Amino acid sequence: MAGHFEATPDGGAAVALDEVEIAILRSLAVQLLELIGPGEEPAEGQDPLAALFAEGPSERPADPALARLLPDAYGDEDGELRAASAEFRRFTENDLRARKRDDALTVVRTLDALTVAGDGGAVLTLSGDECRKWLGALNDLRITIGTRLEVSDDEDEADALYRLPDTDPRKPMVMAYLWLGALQETLVETMTP
Repeated sequence: MAGHFEATPDGGAAVALDEVEIAILRSLAVQLLELIGPGEEPAEGQDPLAALFAEGPSERPADPALARLLPDAYGDEDGELRAASAEFRRFTENDLRARKRDDALTVVRTLDALTVAGDGGAVLTLSGDECRKWLGALNDLRITIGTRLEVSDDEDEADALYRLPDTDPRKPMVMAYLWLGALQETLVETMTP
């Protein structure tokens, strides 16, 4: 179980983590929450149903990582598609941000609930619903880190990135990107019947 998720009998998953891994995962999830931004709380006395239909932003985020997390619905080949993307974003971005925020908060809360043993490790056990939220958060973290690292489909560029010397300041983020990918892959495997 060390380093990868395994299925639990109740439809969840478990993974053994050490204190450093717990701290890294928590830190990354908190940074993701900061990137996504705080949610809008309904104003005092505001009808909760009206809050559901509140309009969100229509402009694509300027931050490249956030733009990947909250992509346009349609390509931007022409003005008509840009207008349709803006309209779609206006009615969906708030909900998408809320879901991503909930996923990242689940990561933080489940990690905070762990009791670290004397050997510096703990076993994180997730329910089926928590697995889904963790999977979403792991995906969002990889998208964010991959965007910051400018990971592309070009195999030569990817190979060069993975072979960075230890002295390169990007190396820790590449290692985190690869580790999160391994966690994500084993979590998907536990969720696949």
